[in-house]
Amino acid sequence: MNIYAIRAIYFFELERTWRTLMQSIASPVISTSLYFVVFGSAIGSRMTEIDGISYGAFIVPGLIMLALLTESISNASFGIYMPKFSGTIYEILSAPISYVEIVIGYVGAAATKSIILGLLILATARFFVPFEIAHPLWMIIFLVLTAVTFSLFGFIIGIWADGFEKLQIIPLMIITPLAFLGGSFYSISMLPPLWQKITLFNPVVYLISGFRWSFYNVSDVNVAISVGMTLVFLVVCLTIVWWIFKTGSRLKS
Repeated sequence: MNIYAIRAIYFFELERTWRTLMQSIASPVISTSLYFVVFGSAIGSRMTEIDGISYGAFIVPGLIMLALLTESISNASFGIYMPKFSGTIYEILSAPISYVEIVIGYVGAAATKSIILGLLILATARFFVPFEIAHPLWMIIFLVLTAVTFSLFGFIIGIWADGFEKLQIIPLMIITPLAFLGGSFYSISMLPPLWQKITLFNPVVYLISGFRWSFYNVSDVNVAISVGMTLVFLVVCLTIVWWIFKTGSRLKS
């Protein structure tokens, strides 16, 4: 394992965060804070509790997960797309570094940035609503698993994309709507029976439900299923990344 190569890629990507601090950190935190103000304070003051939890506290895990999903994809996709766009990807591919080490460097940096962002949003939420974390260890596990999984997904998107506009299609047109419809702002038990069944086909439901369970001991689906679905998606992403490097598809063309 070439630790020096991994560190070089990893710290280069992290340093890009500090060069774009407003876009990478400040903007998502401010945007999520506005959600807390509008939904947690304004609307939350007029809504009853959900599953015995105040509405403002109930949406905290969903908003963190919403930011985590979109930022993990954006960080990883942009990180690998820029070397493709500038042509420096060929220097990386010809360097004495394996494909595994390349993935660890890029995905590790993207996941680290997303985890830091998630923790910052969690700390910011304290200023708006009181909440407790029933299972801190599981909260961290869900946070790390989700960040790594969707950073891998973003890595795949960055390799697939052949233009800047394609980097935004899946996060904006698919992931964000799925997160909004996946129980970020409500419990799926509040939906009619038919829509409850339809919602279970949304994979983001399992991520948000498991993450919310780590806070309040309440979930829309079984926690074991939430963990299992996350691991399945992780394995699928790893398989696709392996296939991309094995065939060179969209990487060497």
